[in-house]
Amino acid sequence: MSGKLSHISESGEAQMVDVGNKPPTVRTARAKATVNLGPKIAGLLRKTGAVSKGNVVETARIAGIMAAKRTHEMIPMCHPLSIDQIKVEMELKDNTIHIETFTKCTGSTGIEMEAMTAASVAALTVYDMCKSADKGITIESIQLVEKTGGKSGDWKAGNG
Repeated sequence: MSGKLSHISESGEAQMVDVGNKPPTVRTARAKATVNLGPKIAGLLRKTGAVSKGNVVETARIAGIMAAKRTHEMIPMCHPLSIDQIKVEMELKDNTIHIETFTKCTGSTGIEMEAMTAASVAALTVYDMCKSADKGITIESIQLVEKTGGKSGDWKAGNG
């Protein structure tokens, strides 16, 4: 890492990075989010998997997938990518939904933002689906877990 912010020009202006001369490589990313539901909603989801708006997990899964595909429309300096694969998996443990996303592409720039956007929007969708039953739901964290490929190589959370 150079310690330089790639999306800021020498004169301090926002810029989109030129990736035109970078060779395409297979790139992957994993991200996660944690949503603390509280006992009332967790119990309801354990029992039925749904709230009055419908199936929480499947709706959040679809929202995460759709969001990953549109990341470049929401994050100003992201390049549009041809995404090969998006997975959004969720597990209810105690009073918490753990969301993990996986994204994959073959391209000239990374796919980390797509994985993180999928996790973020899936978490927000869980909140939206459940808020009528309890507005005290919290999204505890959203983070990149790992990424592979590209010039900077592989990276895992906790390994720098």
